Amino acid sequence: MPKVSSVVVPYATYLRVYEPLAAFPAREREHWTRYARRPDRPSYQDELRRSLADLLPTPPVVVPVQESGDAFVLEVDDVVCVCPWRTRLRGWQALQELPDDLPKPVLDAMLPPVVRRQATADYERWLVRNPDSRPWIRTATWQVPLNWFVLVSDEERRYEKGTAEIPPMLRYRTPMVQARRRVARALRTLKDTVEEGPLIDGLVDVGRWLEEFHPRSLVELDYGGLVHTLPAGDLEGDHSAADVAAGIEALRQGDGAAAGEAYGRLVERWRAVRDRRSAN
Repeated sequence: MPKVSSVVVPYATYLRVYEPLAAFPAREREHWTRYARRPDRPSYQDELRRSLADLLPTPPVVVPVQESGDAFVLEVDDVVCVCPWRTRLRGWQALQELPDDLPKPVLDAMLPPVVRRQATADYERWLVRNPDSRPWIRTATWQVPLNWFVLVSDEERRYEKGTAEIPPMLRYRTPMVQARRRVARALRTLKDTVEEGPLIDGLVDVGRWLEEFHPRSLVELDYGGLVHTLPAGDLEGDHSAADVAAGIEALRQGDGAAAGEAYGRLVERWRAVRDRRSAN
């Protein structure tokens, strides 16, 4: 399960949920209402810089001591929606995933066992008091999980080339009800046509996560720092959401050849990204 944490590299992609203020309990709603009026709210890059700064001390601060009071804010059709960072929670959750991603010698050198044990103990104590907690943001590094593309459509794609001062941007935004509907349709098709596997498992997982949020929320898929490692031409020609949708529709129609072609385009595109990861 992809998670965001303070343990990140710049080449990270994000899946975010923005909830309307009405979804929050009264005290928290008051905080976010005041926060949304601030003219100096931090940006996506500010969150990344703070996360990376935590890795500089020795030993590194893998999980913030205090939970973040920051959030990303959107206003759509006069409705203010916020996406809380929850960097402490996300740090704990990502820490649980690291043993699956890194060889033990590398993990021990990067994060000493005593640091990991203390963070795990803190997380277990916190969970006793907050059993229903969940993050508003998920992260993946050096990839966009294919199941994320199921949530969005090519018509919701927004690409900006960037300038010398501003990096390029590639993201999708969709209403929560659309994202849930696409997950349900895709799962019906996949379960009828392919064997159980990572795509179905990932889609079930992300679908359950979406159910935790207000139905008037917005879902955002952001290529984030991955844009820094992809040539502009590759970014401009990246229509992975369209390829995923085409592949699933082809399966629904029983057209295995068309499904294979769509999958081939995805494999070729993301193989190039994996090659750059190996080079780093």
